[in-house]
Amino acid sequence: MSLKNKKILITAGPTWVPIDDVRVISNIASGETGILLAKQAKKLGAKVTLFLGPVNDCCLENGIKLIRFKYFEELRNKIKKELHSDKYDYIIHSAAISDFKPADSLKGKISSKRAISLRLEPLPKIYVDIRRLAPQAKLVVFKLESRVPDDVLIESAKLQQYKAGAGFVVANRINPYRAFIIDRSGNIVTIRSKKELANRLLKIIHLTPNTKHL
Repeated sequence: MSLKNKKILITAGPTWVPIDDVRVISNIASGETGILLAKQAKKLGAKVTLFLGPVNDCCLENGIKLIRFKYFEELRNKIKKELHSDKYDYIIHSAAISDFKPADSLKGKISSKRAISLRLEPLPKIYVDIRRLAPQAKLVVFKLESRVPDDVLIESAKLQQYKAGAGFVVANRINPYRAFIIDRSGNIVTIRSKKELANRLLKIIHLTPNTKHL
């Protein structure tokens, strides 16, 4: 299989949301899946742009356009700018995006001498911006759940696929790792490792004809 001259945008890694000037809300994402996807796509001849969060990028190869970010709003703004200026054939949105932010803006460094309570409010979904700005691209979104049965994970992923207008969704879980690639027709491919995911996902999205969004 060749992806020569195909343009792929991949997001990977965690995002940060500030609590105060020195503390953040984040998650345990490593960016490994997105890095593996970027390397495999480059190997197959694609022109790859990788948006990578605050994780190590030591394993990346030359020839991959790397755009670093840390914060949720930073990623959102950079994706908008990139999609305004360039068009992509495939967009794989694998970054572990923060779902919440503090409802109130906290300045300085909160004192650790007393207990505090944080009220959180939901953040907008970046995949909405992606779908609006890149309606022609084949879009892949990811859905992670923890401590739920596989059937619950898959149904949750299908709902996210519908909301995002995505052609594909990857439903995944950790400890032990397992993922399911789900296409628009409801076909499911079970995956046992991140390396296998990188290889099979690129093949599946490349060989599946593009159709209208959900």
